[in-house]
Amino acid sequence: MSAMTSAKELGPVRSLVPARLDRLPWTRFHWLVVVGLGVSWVLDGLEIQIVSQAGYQSTLGLSAAQVGAVGSVYLAGEVVGALFFGRITDRLGRRKLFIVTLGVYLVASGIGGLSFSLWFLLIFRFIAGMGIGGEYTAINSAIDELIPSRYRGRVDIAVNGTYWGGAAFGAAANLYLLSDHVPVDLGWRIGFFIGPVIGLIIIFLRRTIPESPRWLMTHGREEEAERTVTAIEQRAEAQGVKLTPVPESKALEVTPVVSVSYLRMAKVFFGDYPSRSFLGFSMMVTQAFLYNAIFFTYALVLQHFYGVPKAHTSYYFFPFALGNLLGPLLIGHLFDTIGRRKMILFTYGVSGVLLLGSAALFHAGLLNATTQTALWCVIFFLASAGASSAYLTVSEIFPLELRGQAISFFFAISQGAGGVVAPWLFGRLIGSGTDKTPLTWGYVIGAVIMIAGGLIAWFFGVDAERKSLEDIARPLSAVARGVPGEQSGPSEVTS
Repeated sequence: MSAMTSAKELGPVRSLVPARLDRLPWTRFHWLVVVGLGVSWVLDGLEIQIVSQAGYQSTLGLSAAQVGAVGSVYLAGEVVGALFFGRITDRLGRRKLFIVTLGVYLVASGIGGLSFSLWFLLIFRFIAGMGIGGEYTAINSAIDELIPSRYRGRVDIAVNGTYWGGAAFGAAANLYLLSDHVPVDLGWRIGFFIGPVIGLIIIFLRRTIPESPRWLMTHGREEEAERTVTAIEQRAEAQGVKLTPVPESKALEVTPVVSVSYLRMAKVFFGDYPSRSFLGFSMMVTQAFLYNAIFFTYALVLQHFYGVPKAHTSYYFFPFALGNLLGPLLIGHLFDTIGRRKMILFTYGVSGVLLLGSAALFHAGLLNATTQTALWCVIFFLASAGASSAYLTVSEIFPLELRGQAISFFFAISQGAGGVVAPWLFGRLIGSGTDKTPLTWGYVIGAVIMIAGGLIAWFFGVDAERKSLEDIARPLSAVARGVPGEQSGPSEVTS
């Protein structure tokens, strides 16, 4: 059945679902959403850190290149999973997918811990990556659609920032699991099971989280959407919250759409919203380049330029991760109060300027391992909030029917640019660690790219703070007011 035929058969409906969701105060239900869904970022950080230490290398007899392939395969799996599950979550719903994708990750990561050869490990690392990539699309879509508009920015940014909490936990686990206290063949296998154990607990919590009422509304299930919102409101009232009626003037009229063709999707991205597509591409690629360049080579820098033993580089990771975690948690609310464009320019721009300064100090030989790490902490305190806002941006500036696919599309681009090019480039610039000049220019390039990303966000950004998702980008299924049955064009929010 085509999307057009389905829309005609289902007919237009008027709904107050979005306005009722945005009218809600913060309640225990919203904490359930944050904890139950936000764990996906924690798991990704945990996975990458656990596996990056390569405790399996000696057991499986792998070369350095083969170890690198394990990491690359996981990232490739994330890209494929995001693209594959992104389209499915827009078609079948958020709830089905955030249960399925977590299940895929649980099984694949656990089986990966039983690996006996390289090919076996590669297969299940790829599948585990697919699960996490799919998580990003379904989770960010559901969080944006369930959280009231005045809290959406800080929640999304904080949740995305918890990646570093997972990474820090993984690094701490590795200090013990890969030490002499645990048999070599056992420690890394236990590490592979930490994520699935956490996920197994969370999957039961997710079963209590409802389908996105916004998704239900635009897919011909208005009665179910109304029941879901009513249940959420009743939870709030049980906590003593008094809810005022939502005026009928805030109703949205939609002609439900079951699915959107690839041709229609391309028209929306590049025909209806070309400046927003350029914005999403720029923000995602610039932050990914900087992050992957520094994160995947920080240990090499410490070893080659500051003489830190390989076994001790993990200790320097903790303050680095702490700065990345605290940034989104402490300043994320400013994206809702001061505003998106101002804060993106500030976090991208200032972190880029600080990186330029640190590059000069590095080249002059004025830093040691401790001061270099301290500078990274300050730089990424800001850059982490900025990077998280990139994910927030691409998840809220496109129509609801394409939200999952928009996230997956720009995530795939950023992983390709940042996850492949940046680590390779900076690894080449580090070389043998005898000449600081090439790496200094690498830092300069990264800083300029980050500053450019902030400037692009200032000029092309969307003032989405405290606005309903439907006001930021009118759903494809929305009917123009006063003209029953006529599809509306894109509704852009200008600065």
